[in-house]
Amino acid sequence: MASIIYKWSIDEWHKLVDSGVLEGKPVELLEGNIVEMSPEGIEHSYTNQSVSDYLRDLLQGKAHVRDAHPITLDNSEPEPDIAIVKLPATLYRSHHPYPQDIYWLIEVSSKTLKKDLGQKIITYARNGIPEYWVIDLKNKKLIIHAQLQNNSYSQTIECRSGIITSQAFPDLEINLERLLLY
Repeated sequence: MASIIYKWSIDEWHKLVDSGVLEGKPVELLEGNIVEMSPEGIEHSYTNQSVSDYLRDLLQGKAHVRDAHPITLDNSEPEPDIAIVKLPATLYRSHHPYPQDIYWLIEVSSKTLKKDLGQKIITYARNGIPEYWVIDLKNKKLIIHAQLQNNSYSQTIECRSGIITSQAFPDLEINLERLLLY
């Protein structure tokens, strides 16, 4: 006998979250499934905070930087480590950012690299997220996914040093050493 997995809708997920039954449980909605999130290690936590602070300074007055808060997609409500979203921040008083609000997403990855480079790429591309960056802590590199085409990213770039830019802010220089912290 095959197992049947129940797929949660965004509305059902919001009701479940609002009920309090998930309070304190490290879970997110991904592709209609409730999945456990990996606990943050020290390096992950430090990198996430340092990168968020750095980007917040660079993007002041241009974008809002959100740390580990939900975004609402078609059948997912993941909590990316960092979301660079449109201003004003008050837009998100009544709802989480939607795809059209998002400039780019960043995941800080060590234990979750397979999920971050697998299912999350599919989910983010299908929902039209223009750029998706993965900070690979183990291999000390940044993996940039960009150029949406047919619900996937047609460009993947791996960087270890230098200056990078984002599609959303091509004139803004981002020092890779401030992202990789080595």
